[in-house]
Amino acid sequence: MTTSLDGYASFKYFLISSPAEYVAHVEINRPEKLNAFFEDMWLEMGRVFGQLSHDPNVRAVIFSAVGERAFSSGLDVQAASQGNGVLSPEGTSDGSRFATRARRHIYEFQDSISAIEKCEKPVIVVMHGISIGLAIDMSCCADVRICSKDTKFSVKEVDIGLAADIGTLSRLPKIVGNHSWVKEVCLSARFFDADEALAVGFVSRVLENKAKAIEAAMTLAALIASKSPVAVQGTKEILNHSRDNSVADSLRYTAVWNSAMLQSNDLSTAMLSGIKKTKPRFEKL
Repeated sequence: MTTSLDGYASFKYFLISSPAEYVAHVEINRPEKLNAFFEDMWLEMGRVFGQLSHDPNVRAVIFSAVGERAFSSGLDVQAASQGNGVLSPEGTSDGSRFATRARRHIYEFQDSISAIEKCEKPVIVVMHGISIGLAIDMSCCADVRICSKDTKFSVKEVDIGLAADIGTLSRLPKIVGNHSWVKEVCLSARFFDADEALAVGFVSRVLENKAKAIEAAMTLAALIASKSPVAVQGTKEILNHSRDNSVADSLRYTAVWNSAMLQSNDLSTAMLSGIKKTKPRFEKL
């Protein structure tokens, strides 16, 4: 049974609930605009995942979107081009000053999206329908990617005259590993479907529809949440570190990490429950 999660009612553009013990469900909530993002939204998203990261009542996160048509249609280009938007030149005719303002905007935007990756808890993203541009940036930050059969993906940025700058070009090559395919979809902005995403390893599962995809994510999230939070959060941290560092550096990092974390009671609790064939209960972290 889905319940509210204490401390998250004030967020405007995201619905946050708890469908199972220690599981949070974050939903993008702007379906009338195909869940397109503007500045207030991505800043709020950064705060949402920052709060979830340190919430002891959360051990796994599902990330999806309200509405049947789109996970996200990406950047709200019209909003970004107006007033003080990230793409607007308004307010200065000096190139250096515009560049400085734009760079600060981009860093802030990057940090908000990277909050998904930096969240200490595993994040399972569920995509459906239109999933383009920023949708790829966000999903690349997640730990597990699941989608419905109707999902249509595109690294769309070249079609609006820019190189993707929020994370796709940095993360997608490391997720997929096929640089020819990555360059093909990024340079052409062509659409690819769920079956192709599964074939290249961008997603790990394709379900019949959005409802079934969310159901699968909830089952996985509940399973992860039943494990030791010390072990799960440590595993995410070490896997992310190993992606960006050498094997030797990662082994050294793992040794230092576990020299601290092996002092947890979770180790004996898990081992004892295995011997007794009982379900272990772990303290909040």
